[in-house]
Amino acid sequence: MKFRLTTSVLAAATTLAPLCSQALEAEANPREGFGLGLALMSEQKPYRNVDNKLEVWPMLTYENRWLRVAGPGVDFKLGKSGSLSYALTASFSREGYKASDSSYLDGMDERKDGVWLGGRVTWIHEIANLSAAWRGDASSHSKGQKLTLGAEHRFSVDKLGITPRVAAIWQDRKYVDYYYGVKASEVRADRAAYAGSSTVNGEVAVRVDYRLSSAQSVFVDAGVTLLGAGITDSPLVSRSTVGALRLGYLYRF
Repeated sequence: MKFRLTTSVLAAATTLAPLCSQALEAEANPREGFGLGLALMSEQKPYRNVDNKLEVWPMLTYENRWLRVAGPGVDFKLGKSGSLSYALTASFSREGYKASDSSYLDGMDERKDGVWLGGRVTWIHEIANLSAAWRGDASSHSKGQKLTLGAEHRFSVDKLGITPRVAAIWQDRKYVDYYYGVKASEVRADRAAYAGSSTVNGEVAVRVDYRLSSAQSVFVDAGVTLLGAGITDSPLVSRSTVGALRLGYLYRF
C-alpha cells in the first residue's frame, strides 16, 4: 500500500460518488460559511496490479446562497421549486492512469483525469433525498458522459448521524472506451484489443458523522462500487467491485 501526502483540496469528504451525498445533505440542511479539515482516504482502482493508495487530503468547503464549493467540486445554485432544487455543477475527477502505475499497464498511453460540467436536480423528502445528475467531460479527454441517480436518508440520534445511500451511474461508450479500452497500438500477447461499451455501475455506501461541537465534526465514509460489464470485460480490469474508505475531521467557521 502506498502513502502519499498531497496539497490538493478534497471535497468535504461526504461523498463516495462525486458530490452525491454531500450535495444532497447540503440541500436539506444548508449552512453558509467556510469549513476546513483533513481526510484520510483509501480507494481501490479496478486496473490489474495497481496498488491501493492511502492518501491524506486537506479539505475546504464553502457555501452561500448561490454557491457551494466542496474541494474539487463547485455547485452554482439555480433556485428551488417546491421540494425540488436545481444546480449547475463543475468537478474534477481522478480517474486516469499512467503506464508506470503497474507492470500490466506498460505500453498503454496515459489516460488523463477529467473536468466535468453538468447539472443536477434534487428532490428533498422526509423519506429519502433523491437526485439526478448529468455530467459531460469538459476537458475532452474521453468526450464522455455520465448520468447518476442517487438516494439517501440521514438518521440522527443526538450528535450522531448515519446516512446510508445508493446510486446507479450510467457511463457512455466514449467514457468506458477511453479509460478501459485497449487500442490496436496497445495490444500485446497478454492484452487483447478492447472497445468499451456503455455500462451502469451500482454503489452502496454509508456515512457516519459525529458532532464534537457546534463547529467541529468527525466522520467515517465507506462504500463499495459494483462495476458494470462494459468495464469488467476489459482486459485491463481484474476485479468486479472496488471499495473506498474515508475518515476525516471538519471545522466549520
